[in-house]
Amino acid sequence: MAEAADFQGTTPSPARRWLRRTGALLAGAPLLAGLLQLSPAASAEAAGQTSVKDASSSGSVAVALDTLTPSVPTDDDTVTVSGTVTNNGKQTVTSAHVGLRLGPMLSTRSAVDDAAKSSDSLRGTTGTEVGGKYVEKFSKLTPGVAEPFSISVPVDKLDLGSDGIYQFAVSLSGRTAAEPWDQVLGIQRTFLPWQPDGADTRTKTTFLWPLISTVHMTAETGSDEQQTPVFLNDDLAKEISPGGRLDEMLSLGKDLDVTWVIDPDLLASVDAMTRSYRIRAEGSATTAGTHQAVAKQWLARLQTAVADKEVVALPFADPDLASLAHNGTTVTGSLSHLKEATDVVDNTVDTILHVKPVTDFAWPVDGAVDPSIVKVATSAGADQIIARSDSLQETGGLPYTPSAARPIGGGTTAVVADARLSTSFQGDLSRASAGTLAVQRFLAQSLALDLQSDKQRSVVIAPQRMPTTRQAQTMAAALTALQSGDWSEAQNLTAAAKTKPDPGATTKVPSTTAYPSSLRRQELPRSAFEKIATTRDKLDNFAVILSDESRVVTPFGRAMNRGMSSSWRGRPEEAQSFRTSVEDHLDVLASQVKLIDKSDIKLSGRSATIPVTVQNNLVQGVDHLVLRLTSTSPTRLQIGGHAYDEQPIAVSGEHSQTVKFTTSAKANGQATVVAQLYTEDGQEYGNAVTFDVKVTEFTATVMLVIGGGFLLLVLAGFRMYTQRKRAAAREDEEDGPDGPDESAEAADGPENPEGPEDRLSEESGTDARADDPEQPSDLKPDTASESTDPSGTGERVDR
Repeated sequence: MAEAADFQGTTPSPARRWLRRTGALLAGAPLLAGLLQLSPAASAEAAGQTSVKDASSSGSVAVALDTLTPSVPTDDDTVTVSGTVTNNGKQTVTSAHVGLRLGPMLSTRSAVDDAAKSSDSLRGTTGTEVGGKYVEKFSKLTPGVAEPFSISVPVDKLDLGSDGIYQFAVSLSGRTAAEPWDQVLGIQRTFLPWQPDGADTRTKTTFLWPLISTVHMTAETGSDEQQTPVFLNDDLAKEISPGGRLDEMLSLGKDLDVTWVIDPDLLASVDAMTRSYRIRAEGSATTAGTHQAVAKQWLARLQTAVADKEVVALPFADPDLASLAHNGTTVTGSLSHLKEATDVVDNTVDTILHVKPVTDFAWPVDGAVDPSIVKVATSAGADQIIARSDSLQETGGLPYTPSAARPIGGGTTAVVADARLSTSFQGDLSRASAGTLAVQRFLAQSLALDLQSDKQRSVVIAPQRMPTTRQAQTMAAALTALQSGDWSEAQNLTAAAKTKPDPGATTKVPSTTAYPSSLRRQELPRSAFEKIATTRDKLDNFAVILSDESRVVTPFGRAMNRGMSSSWRGRPEEAQSFRTSVEDHLDVLASQVKLIDKSDIKLSGRSATIPVTVQNNLVQGVDHLVLRLTSTSPTRLQIGGHAYDEQPIAVSGEHSQTVKFTTSAKANGQATVVAQLYTEDGQEYGNAVTFDVKVTEFTATVMLVIGGGFLLLVLAGFRMYTQRKRAAAREDEEDGPDGPDESAEAADGPENPEGPEDRLSEESGTDARADDPEQPSDLKPDTASESTDPSGTGERVDR
């Protein structure tokens, strides 16, 4: 009545709410008492044989399923499972046993996904226990202690029905002191693919087997003839040594029907290790590499493994196409690096492996595509893009998974890998149980795909680029089981790309905004491509002066390709350090060709030559250089009659070359002179050398005074000469033919214009002139005589 009295939309009073709750509790008390009186056995019976405890998502006992063989059983097989059970609770489990349960058949791929997500949950149904002798009993399970188990059951005891995927579980049942009745305390579900009679139509399956590693080689090489390479570390030797990741990939892949996807940089790096190589140590030091034998053995085994298989070669160093598309296309030259990385593939792979690679496939990270990525990939010549179905998603409502090939316009084909199958081997598979579950889930998805339709389809599986050793082992186990089944047959990637596409399959590439943000956060930034562009400009400027540019262009070109590698994702600091080290090493090499510093010069004349020295510390010669000497004050000092002069330069390896420039002084004072090297195309090369020239030349006024004095001396000498000539002529006339008349000479004394004093003075003058080493008519030098002594604090110049 109280409830009836409440009007719609109003709130009952507190008193009424209290009365209502009290009445509900009193009414439910008899039902609660009846439930408490039920025995545990009755409770279990009421729950039914196909249900498990629904009180929590996981039990107190962990069940690890380490092995399940065979993965794909047939009629006459015996299924064997083994693993461990661990009591993670606080109470001892008694009357425990491990049993096998066959659950319902799953008909869709989504159902397989859902079952895998709750593989250890106690909620839901899982089927009837096989029971009988196909159990393993434990009197007790002590907390924290793992107990092994192994159970074998003939297939005919499992009562498998029609072809399909069945849930298959291993459960641990027992009692605890708190709950002293039989109950499931732990479970591990997996899948049992069942197709004993073979499929009417087999799915053509392409499995990509990637041989890709991180960046290992630097841009540094030795100065020897072989150009001994320098490695960042010795990690590659560990990967290709017995038990290493790449050694395991090779050992497993050689027995599988797969398409090899190889980074040529890996081949080039291992090939370099077959000869002399060095490992970077502390600072600039290096140590000798010692794994030549391992590298030779690994390459020889790889050559054998791929001899009759398809080899798809990625661009050199596996460039990050998405990073380039999103952050690098606006940086000048970035796309040219991708083209270079593609152009060297054929020669690298063919030379090392002796097989002709397929080079028209591009593989963006995780198969995620958008229009810009497709555009970048095709710019380097690839017309087939390996995408993934979680990027190029189906929108046409097909009731089955379509074939991989999809035309996406412009003559480009997207080869869409199946996302469920491709991601089956990700995550931590170091535990045996994780690997077993991954294998069974992969097989279940593959069979479910085949059962979707009677139409034969081509499916591509593109796993992660660099699987761990354990992931590779799991991939191999799954592929071996798949190839032993009856619903799949192997096919190479080229054939898959040529398969006729399904008419209803989506061909629309997702927009750029749909690109996963988790992947975008890992991309190389724009600054990475700017750094590479700067290095490229420096390399171009350096290469033009070299007599053998391949010694520098090749290692640095490949190093810049490595700077764009997909392997840098998730390692931004290491990536930046690598790109910086490449540029720094190039700067060091370029600085080996330089001008020698000069001290200031004193110029004490109208002209002189100034020597400038170019030093080449490289092992190879340099050419195509021009040395320019420029006067910043041409009104005071000119070089070669102009403001500057330049001369071509060619210097042999580990030698120096001195060039002399003619200078002319125009006025006293100090002039600054700049020496700079240029390439033939006018680009500055290296640092300029600046020095001062102090000019102390005579001025024009001083030269006029000196010239006037010189003219006066000449005139005075000429006058004295003419006077002496006239005097001698008169003496000859007076003496006559018989000689002088002494009486006449004595009598005529007063009339003689030249007395004895005059003649004595003349004779004295003549004697003095004869004894004087410097005549008035001698020319004075216009510059001081050259001395071997240093000219003060300045540099002595040649004149």
